[in-house]
Order: sequence, then structure tokens, then C-alpha cells
Amino acid sequence: MNLKQSLIIGITLCILGTIGWEIYWRSKGYYPDLDNNEALFAVQRNRVKRALDSDIIIVGSSRIHFDIQLDVWKQETGIKPIQLAYPGATPLPVFHDLVNHTDFVGTIIVGVTPGLFFSSTSTEKRAYRSANDKVEYFHNRTYAQRLNHLLSIPLQESLAFISDADGVDAIKLQFLLEGIQFGNRIEGNDFPPFPNFADISLDRNLRMTEKTARDTSFARLIKNVWSFKSTPETPPREMSKDSVMELFVKDAKIFQERGGKLVLLRCPSTGYYRKKEENFYCRDEFWDELVKQSGAKGYHFEDYKQLKDLDCPEWSHLSGEDADFFTAEIAKIMMNDNTIPIKLKTN
Repeated sequence: MNLKQSLIIGITLCILGTIGWEIYWRSKGYYPDLDNNEALFAVQRNRVKRALDSDIIIVGSSRIHFDIQLDVWKQETGIKPIQLAYPGATPLPVFHDLVNHTDFVGTIIVGVTPGLFFSSTSTEKRAYRSANDKVEYFHNRTYAQRLNHLLSIPLQESLAFISDADGVDAIKLQFLLEGIQFGNRIEGNDFPPFPNFADISLDRNLRMTEKTARDTSFARLIKNVWSFKSTPETPPREMSKDSVMELFVKDAKIFQERGGKLVLLRCPSTGYYRKKEENFYCRDEFWDELVKQSGAKGYHFEDYKQLKDLDCPEWSHLSGEDADFFTAEIAKIMMNDNTIPIKLKTN
């Protein structure tokens, strides 16, 4: 067998193996999806360099990331926001970066998820470090990393087997091994199985999957993670109200004094999270005080009859359908208050 034949056979086996592997994972219910990683974040962060005074930037944690649907917002206002929220993270490092390392004077909407927003101001803590790492990646990324991301997008959008989403349903060895269950035991500090329950697009619009919204058994898997080793009466492991308030208010004042418009948004929560937030983050001491000290315009879902009873399938985020409704309604409310810019539609 000559070298040419060996090459042809090798390429053929590689192609057949790839096709077979792809078919296998698609048969398991997987589909091509994008990674919500630091590279995707950096692309949107880079848009701030060209942002106009009429633009809107969203920062925060997963609630505002799930609950504000970018295309719906654009339908209502004519402006598509830049989405810089990140799941499991406090908005403080991203907001600090925008205030101190850009000259942006448009509108910044900050999602306030109490347990994350008031968690920490230290990179030693996960909620702060997670967001800070994304900011540092943006400022330090190399041209090779940028090129790698661009080349990976067509593959991510075409192949299911390269899924790298966080969770036990990710197709990578670490999570496949973690997804193996031995009986019904959960030992040590291991979390219960945590499946990915959202899809993300290139503009970083995040949307809950239909399975999560419709399948209560699947949603229960996520609830198990939220409530693992904790109850609504269990005190938060991390709470730094005073230091968080001081840091955020300082940046808020700088941003507003240079002409920026700041908006705070409290998205819905239900069940376990609603009770825990009522127990440990009472509104008058946290939300009301934050709005007062920052001088920002505040919008709390409990203040609007059409929003206060929205249900979160897994206690913390809205389904895609409800997120569309929430986005449209909160945009209308803010427009009526002249809080956010509106781009007039032309024929």
C-alpha cells in the first residue's frame, strides 16, 4: 500500500468516524449550539468602542440575560442592546470596566439579582471573579484567540458533538464523567446533575429551552441544584452589602456625572429564590437603598401588576414566551417614563 492510498483511507475513516459520532449525539437529543464563553463576551464588549449616545448596554447576572430578549426590545424601541450580562456573576466588574475604561455616555441597564449583586467585591469569590475574568480576557486577548473564535463559530453552528456548554449534558470528558450516577447517592460537595437549559446566539441573546419551560421533571433537575444543601431559611454564604454599595455607587456617580443614564432592573423570581430573597435581602434595605444612593432610575417587577405574578419554571428565570412579554412590557414602561432612548422608525 503506497502513501497515497494510506492517506485516502485515513481521510475516509476520519470522515466516516466524524459522521458517525455526529449522528450518535444527535440521536441523543443534542444539536449544534454556541458556547457562552469569554470569547463571545469579548465580541460584544468590543462593540462598546463604536457605541453611540443612543445605545443601550445590559449588564448583570443570568436573570436579565434570560429575561431581556434583544430582538423584542428592538421591536419596541428600535434599538438593539449590547448584551454583557453573564450567568452566575455579579455585574460589578463589567460596570466598573465600562465606567472607567470607556467614554460611553449612553444608557446602561443593570440587572440586580440580590444574591449575586450583593455577594462580593473580591476576585477571591466566584461571583466576582467570573465576571472579572471576562473583562480581563477582553483587554488581554491575542489575535490568535480572536482568530480561533472566528474559525470556531461555523463549527459550533454546524456540529452537535463539539458542544462545550457547562453542565452534565456537555459533550466533554469532565462533564460526561460527572454525569455518571451511582445509585441515588450524592456524596461530599458534589452537586446534583445540572443540565444546560438555555440556547445562546451570536449576539449573546440567551433564551430558556422549551424543554425546561414545558417539562417539569427536567426543570426539577435545575431546582435541585439551586436548593442543594440550602433552604429559603439558610443564610447566604456570601453577603457584602456595604462594600458592594460603596463600589457601585462610586462608579454610578462617575457615569452619571459625565452624562450617562443608569437604570436598575429587578427581574422576577419565584418559589425558593423569592422566599430566600425576601428573608435575607429585604427590599427597603437593599433595593430601595441601592436606588436611592446610586441616583439611578429603578424598576422592580413587583411594582407592576402585569409583571409581579410571572412564573419562573425553575424559580429564577423566565421561559422564552414570558421573557418576550416581560421585555416588551418593561420596555414600554421605560419608554413612557422617558427613561430609555427610542429610535424612530422610518418607512
